[in-house]
Amino acid sequence: MTARMISNEEDRAAAFQIRKQVFVDEQGVDGDKEYDEFDEIGSATHHVLVLFDGQPAATGRVRPVNGVAKLERICVLASHRGHGLGKSITEALEAEAKEMGLTQAKLNGQTHAEAFYARLGYETVSDIFMEEGIPHVTMIKTLN
Repeated sequence: MTARMISNEEDRAAAFQIRKQVFVDEQGVDGDKEYDEFDEIGSATHHVLVLFDGQPAATGRVRPVNGVAKLERICVLASHRGHGLGKSITEALEAEAKEMGLTQAKLNGQTHAEAFYARLGYETVSDIFMEEGIPHVTMIKTLN
């Protein structure tokens, strides 16, 4: 397994395909809402791609929001779940956040992943809310 920051169009396309499979095809998110201005090349957003056996399998992104690292669009292909890729993505995004000089991370996690993020040191700081018809909670973590 290899996690790397996306720096070329081929990796970016692979990340978008993973997001489409997980969020749009599997979870029913509106395809027009999955991609936004933070995906544009040249934005302050940093994307990570995780390869498993040399094939793109997971992705996520981080961007600075009011001095906090906002982790977003973290997803793993269904065929590759259970191999620690979610943890690899999260750790890579946190490392990138530290490189950006940020000391706190925040994410809006789907409630089914709340225990996963808690094991990685995130604390729930909100009630359940709906995003694209999916229940979420906001979680934070101090980056050491």
